[in-house]
Amino acid sequence: MPTTLPSEQTQSVLDRLRAANRAFAEVYPGPSDARQPVHTVYGGAHLFRADTAVRMGQVALRHLAAYAPTFVDFARVFGFPGSEHLPASDDEQLVLRARLETDPEAVRREHEEAWLAHRVYRRVLDKLEREAVEDFRIDFEDGYGNRPDAEEDAEAARTAEEVARGMDAGTLPPFLGIRIKPFSDELARRAVRTLDLFVTTLAARTGGRLPEGFVVTLPKVTMPEQVAALVELFERLEAHAGLAPESLRVELMVETPQAILQRDGRSALPAMVAAARGRCRGAHFGVYDYTASCDVTAAHQHMTHPACDFARHVMQVVLMGTGVWLSDGATNIMPVGPHRAAPDGPPLSALQERENRAVVYRAWKLAYDDTRHALRHGFYQGWDLHPAQLAPRYAAVYAFFLEGLEAASERLKAFMDKAAQATLVGDVFDDAATGQALLNYFLRAINCGAISEDEAAVTGLTLDEIRTRSFYRILENRRQKTAKA
Repeated sequence: MPTTLPSEQTQSVLDRLRAANRAFAEVYPGPSDARQPVHTVYGGAHLFRADTAVRMGQVALRHLAAYAPTFVDFARVFGFPGSEHLPASDDEQLVLRARLETDPEAVRREHEEAWLAHRVYRRVLDKLEREAVEDFRIDFEDGYGNRPDAEEDAEAARTAEEVARGMDAGTLPPFLGIRIKPFSDELARRAVRTLDLFVTTLAARTGGRLPEGFVVTLPKVTMPEQVAALVELFERLEAHAGLAPESLRVELMVETPQAILQRDGRSALPAMVAAARGRCRGAHFGVYDYTASCDVTAAHQHMTHPACDFARHVMQVVLMGTGVWLSDGATNIMPVGPHRAAPDGPPLSALQERENRAVVYRAWKLAYDDTRHALRHGFYQGWDLHPAQLAPRYAAVYAFFLEGLEAASERLKAFMDKAAQATLVGDVFDDAATGQALLNYFLRAINCGAISEDEAAVTGLTLDEIRTRSFYRILENRRQKTAKA
């Protein structure tokens, strides 16, 4: 038998490797196991009330009822697969809807396009009724503008009181935060003053409690020193206001080319995240400021511009595995018709109604397509700016997940069967990334309401297993059960 290396020689190599692996794991711990919202609604601070999220849902429902009263209308606006084959007459639609509600699987076998359109439509309606807004940002930046200091002071305190009222009444969305002004020389003092007033007022009102999922959004970040300054302010505010340590989190807005690549060719984002010292929850891409900074003319500043895809891909490459959530930007064309009937005036004419529908449908389809574009590129969160954008947001997200449900279910079930067999016979099963990707699909789909728990159960996984959020944990638990049997 050949002579092997002395153990002390191999051990020294392994020790250095272990230290390097641990250092890598600290920087790249893997994806966050928390629920990520599918959108963030930005609204001017001057408009925020404790029940803003509830009222936005009501407006979105009225808007949907006005412009897509049936699932057929809905499918055709967004161009669902096969929507051109759905029945045109009211009578035929009623018959089909009755069948879909009594025996949806039979209809699915015969007319999958009808099943998909109806399923998405019903779930969008349910979402708007139950939880129309997942995340809301009280905006003191672009949505608010530059106002006299006394006015913004008053607004910072007032919005904090409204948040406290919403906490008491249970009317806040699952995620909430404020966007302050950027930390530029001109606006940093104002940003700090607003943050201070908001946080101290809220903490005094709630006894040191913050809403679940609270975050502070820092716009137009250009260098890590701005993030470090905000974190230092967080520490001082937490101590001063009686908040739990590390309870204040930051969200970075990527809106400048310098945040994507510095002049030495390196991305500034890793240093910015490091400067947050574990407090960075997300990085949000700002489409319009970014394209403007790239000297793209206004007529061509849109969500799918190639410059935007480049920036998104850089964000993915440098932040994947860090646990920082990525978010796309917003479609800035609002689905609001040009004509409105006065309260005491005559109703809109037929021509005005048609013009309103045309405007709304174009804007809906644009928002839907922009969201699908982001989803295909692996961005599962985006911005919305108006209640009328909520329906196309959920339509795009739900259709995206439901279209792939059957194939993903079959793949995950087959994958888990293969993994279980490997466990039983003692083989090494090394394709964990595939299993985790499929599991992430179901986690996101369940969290946002795209698919039900019963639909996920056909994968062979229990709800508890899915909620572990870890493919490795599922396999380890099954391995332990097999060993005990």
